[in-house]
Amino acid sequence: CSKAFSKLDFRVQVLPNEGAPMLFAEKQYRHKNKTILFYLQIDGQPVDKQKWNQPDPFVAVLKAKNASSGDWQIMDHVQLNTDFDPDWRLYARSVSDSKGPAMSFISALEILKDQKIKPQFNIKVIMDFQEEMGSPYLTDAVRQYQDLLSADMLLIMDGTRHPSNLPTLTYGARGIATATLKIFGPGYALHSGQYGNFAPNPVFEAARLLAGLKDENGRVTLPGFYDGIHISEKEKMILKQVPEDIEQLKASLGITKTDGLGDTYQEALQFPSLNIRGLQSAWVGQEVRTIIPSEVIAEFDMRLVPESDGKRLMELLKSHITHQGYHLVDSIPTELDRKTYPKLASFHYRLGSKPFRTDMDSPVGEFLNRAMHKVFGNQVVNMRTTGGSQPIAPFINTLGVPAVSIRIPNPDNSIHAPNENLRLGNFYEGILSCLAILDEPYP
Repeated sequence: CSKAFSKLDFRVQVLPNEGAPMLFAEKQYRHKNKTILFYLQIDGQPVDKQKWNQPDPFVAVLKAKNASSGDWQIMDHVQLNTDFDPDWRLYARSVSDSKGPAMSFISALEILKDQKIKPQFNIKVIMDFQEEMGSPYLTDAVRQYQDLLSADMLLIMDGTRHPSNLPTLTYGARGIATATLKIFGPGYALHSGQYGNFAPNPVFEAARLLAGLKDENGRVTLPGFYDGIHISEKEKMILKQVPEDIEQLKASLGITKTDGLGDTYQEALQFPSLNIRGLQSAWVGQEVRTIIPSEVIAEFDMRLVPESDGKRLMELLKSHITHQGYHLVDSIPTELDRKTYPKLASFHYRLGSKPFRTDMDSPVGEFLNRAMHKVFGNQVVNMRTTGGSQPIAPFINTLGVPAVSIRIPNPDNSIHAPNENLRLGNFYEGILSCLAILDEPYP
């Protein structure tokens, strides 16, 4: 990253903080003009190499889809010297989330430099190497380097396009909070023959607790979970302008029923969500054993909207657990705990990035749409918010700037999963998008 921006004549600076250092790059193209701060995510999720269809997930391979079998087959990169198919794809960890978008931006800057064309505004770039960890030190770092990072707006080079795969701008993102619940059973795993019908199984206890968190329509049952959320008729009309084919979306996701929250997919994203992201107890598969497990672990995540508070919602979840008769301990129950309380659990939560939302009708939205329409016409999708989370709130709260995300990768890119990929047509259109924005005068 440092070399790439140095070659573009940017001033590059390492910003130490309590975590992994961030990288900052800056170039003044037009001294009297305004400044846009670009956010680039550089890190990526861990991998399970056995589930990837290539030798090394961290070494990108080019693949084409076999028309008869439907399989994606590795091809030689050399073919790109003479041919180009927008449906070919690059496969590698972080290729979509988010080194591909970062390279689209860098490639656009390289093209402008080669053509001796100056961007219409000054540019600052902040590169985050701990986004997948929730950027735990970003808030303090933004405060520490507030003067250095000052800008007129923030443009986020991160996120997946709308399911239509049309060029997409999003004006907000949900925040995130996570929690770990551990429900304790017997002090150690018990023989299911000797102690079945005598010692309670914590899996059944956990199942009863977890099942009560949502009703049959998918609505969270915690009292007050949706307090403060109101979507006006005008806002509903804006949400309905986003192209959406519910039946096609359900088919692509492999589902037949949706949760009953909101009239559309876009409307559903305007509410906070509660998700069980993982469950663990005892052994399964070839390692399965005839035992009563000693504990169950449930991992949660909540996606937050600006009208909701992560701490308040997590406390609602905690209250639900205690109202079911559970005594909460800090870590492992003591012998006295086990003798005193019939239901034992531990519950710990963590607050991650906060939600944000920028007005779609703002000068920032008009600026970006003018630029994008020059390339894509009326095919630009404007989304009020995205379902995922981005650690952007520190910039908005500390720098006082509006923020918008330009989304480049294809929606079926398998981010965070095995065989993450980036469609070449999306990468190409990402470069075009960046060129259009860089050449558009900022208001």
